[in-house]
Amino acid sequence: MTRTILLTPAVEDRPLSSLPPRIVLAPADTAPALIDGAWWPRSRDLKAELPALIEALDPLWGRITRVTVNPTFWPVIPRKVAVHGHVVHVGWFEAEQDRHKLLLLSYTVGRWDLLVIPPETEPATATRLMTTATDPAQSLTATGLIDEAERFRTAAEAAADSDSFWEAAWDSEGGHDSRRPASRMPAGVVIDHVPSPADGV
Repeated sequence: MTRTILLTPAVEDRPLSSLPPRIVLAPADTAPALIDGAWWPRSRDLKAELPALIEALDPLWGRITRVTVNPTFWPVIPRKVAVHGHVVHVGWFEAEQDRHKLLLLSYTVGRWDLLVIPPETEPATATRLMTTATDPAQSLTATGLIDEAERFRTAAEAAADSDSFWEAAWDSEGGHDSRRPASRMPAGVVIDHVPSPADGV
């Protein structure tokens, strides 16, 4: 079973540092994978986002002492971040680290890699990414997961546009023709109900 730490909508009138992190971790009893979980930060401000994330992970993974990122999506990378009771060193690797991955190190336990879901991602896509990233059967890199989610979103939008076209054509021709075209959903695309923040996710 997947361990869910917290997946909550942002509360606009509270500072980022006081909001619980939106994170899902892969089951602890599964074989090592390329990704150990997924994190959906609310902004690209590492100094504001990292303390809550590390505070949530410290009791589970041992004290996190170092974090590395790819600077592509982080405008400012602080050298150190104060977390409750200790300081975490922050570094970056441009060519060596996937741009959609956050690497966390604990000197006493080991290393973990989290998929970083862009803050501006729509809730339905973010929820799908969190589910996929923690699936023990998946073998994609962090960027591979983001690219797959974008293809899925594009295909879903194209299918919705196609359905709208056929509905409009059907309505303009009387609307009750039993020969109405079937849905143009591309083969292999399955759309399930995805919880949104309004559903209490």
